[in-house]
Amino acid sequence: MKLYDFAPAANGQHVGVFLAEKGLKVPSVELNLRQGQQFKEPFASLNPFDCVPFLELDDGTIISETIISESVSVCRYLEELHPEPSLFGRNAVKRATIDMWNRCIEIDGFMPILHAVRNKLPNFKGRVIPGTRSELSQLAAVVERGTDILKVLLGRIDPPLAKSEFIAGPAISIADITG
Repeated sequence: MKLYDFAPAANGQHVGVFLAEKGLKVPSVELNLRQGQQFKEPFASLNPFDCVPFLELDDGTIISETIISESVSVCRYLEELHPEPSLFGRNAVKRATIDMWNRCIEIDGFMPILHAVRNKLPNFKGRVIPGTRSELSQLAAVVERGTDILKVLLGRIDPPLAKSEFIAGPAISIADITG
């Protein structure tokens, strides 16, 4: 198995923290997204999503052609191979609680801020959608809306974090890593 990554990318860092919490080492290949390496061969043929991280399997398993993409999907796959320590929950209630908070943080935190950053910083001009070159313009309204949505999420996570160091219970989980 081989992980294709770009160290400065938030999703790559997501998988990196997950691997560190698991105590796992996975051989990796660093792609330079700033130079558009993900759009060049052989990487473009490996990953139809043109983004990192993505995991290439050794056994020839075909998932989305040849890879597992999306940071949480990569983490879920690795959790199945290495269940301890559990970062997705050990029973139905814990898995559902962790998944709920993880989705809330992704949808109401990570995604709005990702789009806000990509609509604000000049180096993302023409790349407002991850893994895509497009003619979509950067919009100040997206920056403002992303910031507003994040504030709502922060208000939602304050109560559970007042009771526990971690968002979904007494131990670190994928939801904390996503956060």
